[in-house]
Amino acid sequence: MGSKTAIYVLVIAVALAAGLLWFVNRPQPAAATAPLSADAKAYLRNLQLTEVTMKATESYVKQMVTEIEGKITNAGGRTVQRADVYCVFYNSYGEVILRERVPIVATDLKPGETRAFRLPFDDIPGGWNNQMPQLVIARIEFA
Repeated sequence: MGSKTAIYVLVIAVALAAGLLWFVNRPQPAAATAPLSADAKAYLRNLQLTEVTMKATESYVKQMVTEIEGKITNAGGRTVQRADVYCVFYNSYGEVILRERVPIVATDLKPGETRAFRLPFDDIPGGWNNQMPQLVIARIEFA
């Protein structure tokens, strides 16, 4: 009788752990991705992406990683504290197969400053057309 009880307790513990893992890793609701503020929309033209390239490399665990590299310049008069970009990947039919929001500026980018960025992706679906994804500024926060 004691071993059956231990098995039941173990099964319940595993089920609870699986539920907790799902809860922590669940997709965020759409409300967490609010549209750009009016200030941010007006400032968009001041954030310039240049020298953007794409390359594939193999990680140390033998997994293919696609990297988008380039530079971002703050051509405006305000310090940007944070900026996110949507990377939109398409299939050969022009359909969106992955839309991922990633930070491109994580610390203050002062007026006139240019900084390099690197956006690694290891989870692009197999139907990807292997073309440069569309990069769209999704968020701007000012210092």
